Amino acid sequence: MRIKLSPKQITGLKVLLQLAAMLPLLWLPWAFSVGRFSADPIPELIQYTGDWALRILLLSLCVSPLAKALKSAPLIKVRRLIGLWSFTYACLHLLIWLWLDLQWGWSLIGSEIIKRGFITLGMLSWLILLLLSLTSLQKIQRRLGRSWQRLHNWVYLVAILIPIHYWWAVKSGWIQPLIYLLLSLSLLWWRRDKLLRPVRRLLNK
Repeated sequence: MRIKLSPKQITGLKVLLQLAAMLPLLWLPWAFSVGRFSADPIPELIQYTGDWALRILLLSLCVSPLAKALKSAPLIKVRRLIGLWSFTYACLHLLIWLWLDLQWGWSLIGSEIIKRGFITLGMLSWLILLLLSLTSLQKIQRRLGRSWQRLHNWVYLVAILIPIHYWWAVKSGWIQPLIYLLLSLSLLWWRRDKLLRPVRRLLNK
């Protein structure tokens, strides 16, 4: 199957994706107004924003397989937009934890990052996403050359770390984190040749 997308269609698709990515945020005022959150909504908000960061990240990893299946190279152009929205929700996830939960208590924040393994994984994942977002501009891509692709391959590590972070964080209910982890592994399995290429090169030396 082959689908040809014109520049105008790609622009339209980007607009639709922007609107779709905003919907979870637009849902929040309505959810509060009808009592969808408990009297202490902070843990729920942390999980809600974290869930969307992970969902959108997995969606970004679906772009390449979909573009290849449809033989539509221009589809790759929406990947950066989706990735930046994943980072946006990850920032909200982190901000709610720092501001509303820990109230900017820096000594407590440092202690939590060091002592709690799932928070360590979460912070590491956020730092990688920050680096990938800062280097996602075309000017920086051209400046980095081949190093840019090697750098952005770290997103595959994040795709594993975040489901583990989620699984480790929840006190009950492991099914949803397991589903996310299996989805991540399946998306990485599709890229197995690419991911194993450096190992093969090392073994052939």
